[in-house]
Amino acid sequence: MSFKTEPTLRQAVADASARLGGIDARHEAELLLLHVLDRPRSWLFAHATDPLPATDLAAFETLLARRVAGEPVAYLTGRRGFWTLDLDVDPSTLIPRPETELLVELALERLPADRDLQVADLGTGSGAIALALASERPQAQVLATDASAGALAMAARNAARHELGNVRFAEGGHDWYAPLQGQRFDLIASNPPYIASDDPHLQQGDLRFEPATALASGVDGLDDIRRIVAGGQAHLLPGGWLLIEHGWDQGEAIRALFEQAGYAQVQTAQDLEQRDRITLGQRPA
Repeated sequence: MSFKTEPTLRQAVADASARLGGIDARHEAELLLLHVLDRPRSWLFAHATDPLPATDLAAFETLLARRVAGEPVAYLTGRRGFWTLDLDVDPSTLIPRPETELLVELALERLPADRDLQVADLGTGSGAIALALASERPQAQVLATDASAGALAMAARNAARHELGNVRFAEGGHDWYAPLQGQRFDLIASNPPYIASDDPHLQQGDLRFEPATALASGVDGLDDIRRIVAGGQAHLLPGGWLLIEHGWDQGEAIRALFEQAGYAQVQTAQDLEQRDRITLGQRPA
């Protein structure tokens, strides 16, 4: 930015939007500026003609340059909205995405609000799925697991900030079900790694900055999903559900895995773009 005088907030956002380009440019510019100013979005509209002080302009410029270089906005601000929650995120966790809210919706449809329930979220990351379910089903006890101690610490901080006392956390390695040993659940949910290890998208956009171990899973992207599907029924109560998020072109293959493992009511739900996104199945009663 090369303003001769202090720009207004509106001018700073417009200039940043032009540099960022793309359909989300203005929204991203506003998020970065509001992070610098520590203000809500509503404040920006009321103060659009206020000057942006030089110190804040310099901080905004630093963040903008990092975004132009490809760093995700969520990592730059340390925050991401998911469901009704505002979550802290950092490079130890995947950035929660809107399409994962479909998994939450489908899970809630299968979790009666008036019952004590046991729910598990495998590979919780920032805690997005676990905390969304815990906030909507306060009678449920939710177990959130992850192989990353850093991710679990982040998820625990998010739970504390939202005062969600019905979530507990357990660390597990490559054995997805080790933290669930000796326990059975009404519902198990997971957004596991599902990208093929040689997929060129891993070297593009925001994915370059996210933890690779939370993204890629073998030559066809299904290694972790195979393990989760195969081990699920041993940790589900009769009639319990397993829900897994996956890639848009994996629905048919994952339905076959569910059916081979003996699940009932197997189906794949599509996201808002009419792409396969969540496959689920029920342990027979």
